[in-house]
Amino acid sequence: MKKNYRKSAQPSEKKADAASELIRLNRYIANAGVCSRREADKLIESGQIKINGKVVTELGTKVKRSDKVKYQGKILNPEKLVYILLNKPKDFITTTDDPQERKTVMQLVVNAAEERIYPVGRLDRNTTGLLLLTNDGELAERLTHPSYGVQKLYQVDINKPITDEDFAKIEDGVVLDDGSAPVDEIGLVGPERTSLGVSLHIGRNRIVRRIFEHLGYEVVRLDRVMYAGLTKKDIPRGKWRYLSKTEIVKIKHMGQKK
Repeated sequence: MKKNYRKSAQPSEKKADAASELIRLNRYIANAGVCSRREADKLIESGQIKINGKVVTELGTKVKRSDKVKYQGKILNPEKLVYILLNKPKDFITTTDDPQERKTVMQLVVNAAEERIYPVGRLDRNTTGLLLLTNDGELAERLTHPSYGVQKLYQVDINKPITDEDFAKIEDGVVLDDGSAPVDEIGLVGPERTSLGVSLHIGRNRIVRRIFEHLGYEVVRLDRVMYAGLTKKDIPRGKWRYLSKTEIVKIKHMGQKK
């Protein structure tokens, strides 16, 4: 994996350079797909563009990529939007870079896009499975917000057979230190009673592991097999693919409030 890692610049340096790059506002708006540069000038002059919450009407204004530019209440993105679905392996952390130089998911998608993409939500280091990466900040915010109820399905392998009593407790919703942990569905995978499928929409930190640990079970393997209607079909562990146009439309529709 290391032989594919780019040596030219550290991730933190790249982000700093990208953030400090100045772009003419009309180009920024045009790159976001709103309209042409000439039409963008008209939007600016008529007071329809905000930068960091303030209306800007001066032509020739320049902005940084880190600025928040809004048109009709929506944040604009001056880059081509990219949507990548990764089948995360174990021992990779879900961050864009790591001071301790541990392996991150960004090393698995290093050549996937010229745009700066980042993970939507998190999977802990020992959890495998589906992870979406994108530069669509608006969608990422919606998919990770609890009020949108995005569905996730996990396969959970535990260290001993689950009892009928504990199965029923999870089905009813166990109460953890930070509140109730309701699941949408739970089912057995195979006759041994050590492998289960758990579907839920809550997204609190380590929630699936904590549900089973609360009842005295050790989770020996945790794999996210479905996320917002997307599955791992045809994506081997450690590999990725772009979302199709149909999938993008579908996931954006899913990212709407319930």
